[in-house]
Amino acid sequence: MAIKEALLQESLGKEAKCLTCERKCVIPEGAIGFCKTRKNIGGKIYTLVYGEISSLSANPIEKKPLYHFFPGSKALTVGTWGCNFTCPWCQNYEISKFPERIGKGLYLSPEKFIELVKKYHCQGTSISFNEPTLLLEYAIEVFKLAKSHGYYNTYVTNGYMTEEALVLLIEAGLGAANIDIKGDKETVTRYCGADVEKVWRKAKIAKEKGVWIEITTLLIPGINDDEKTLRSIAQRIKNELGKETPWHVNRYFPAYQLEWDFYVPPTPIETLERARSIGKEEGLEYVYCGNVPGHPFENTYCPKCNFLLIKRYALNLLEYNLVNKRCPNCKKEIPIIN
Repeated sequence: MAIKEALLQESLGKEAKCLTCERKCVIPEGAIGFCKTRKNIGGKIYTLVYGEISSLSANPIEKKPLYHFFPGSKALTVGTWGCNFTCPWCQNYEISKFPERIGKGLYLSPEKFIELVKKYHCQGTSISFNEPTLLLEYAIEVFKLAKSHGYYNTYVTNGYMTEEALVLLIEAGLGAANIDIKGDKETVTRYCGADVEKVWRKAKIAKEKGVWIEITTLLIPGINDDEKTLRSIAQRIKNELGKETPWHVNRYFPAYQLEWDFYVPPTPIETLERARSIGKEEGLEYVYCGNVPGHPFENTYCPKCNFLLIKRYALNLLEYNLVNKRCPNCKKEIPIIN
């Protein structure tokens, strides 16, 4: 088990308050927090998962998904165990919902991580798979090393870290984040046990501080796929993050409790297409249908003339037609980070 004192905490005598995520758990001595990865030992909070890796792979950046950040590149991606949300549809439940596996992962030092980035010919790093905020202390050290070697750093997150944690990540070198907006306030409260307003706040802060942001919504039939919810999300992306901010509306597949306890079928492709239309109607320039390999709406089109700019198939970049980050047809400048 990889134990390290937590960076963000407040001493309350024998109790201690964790300031890593917005739950801000007050943890009695000898107990663990909501995410099961933070423990009070002798009045101080320690992370139990520093450098403990449950999953590791060299992934196309498109898998995050990040479509406008170093397109066609690869990011060495790691995750650990646990989560601070309660989503019953979790697509990575094997690692996020089994905290009893903590201590059974592979320890990977930040230095070794960077060696593997080079070995696997990656251009950057990503903390993902489960909620990356739980690897805060590790991510900060990895990001600093990666940045010093010229690599980019990314996060795939539910956006529930505290502002203090977010600032530390940005200062360490966080370049881009894909943030899940899982639904409206009622949906996120009911199913995720969280306050979605705190997620929106973190997205805005990150954007203001220069982090490239893309938003993902996993569309789940009967839960968050109604027009009111989708239109509200699209409006907030435009008004609070900017019309150039990509929105990924992704297809859900049955998993975890929505497969075991009460079955919810996969998202119809027509639902994704309807969500994309809503996003475009609300003024978003880049709305993508995800988890449908070969669908034309996983491509990037010029929002002015509809010229095909980037063609993708699943996680593969097939064509890149921009010239100096501009549409070759109408010369519109396209927001691409590379």
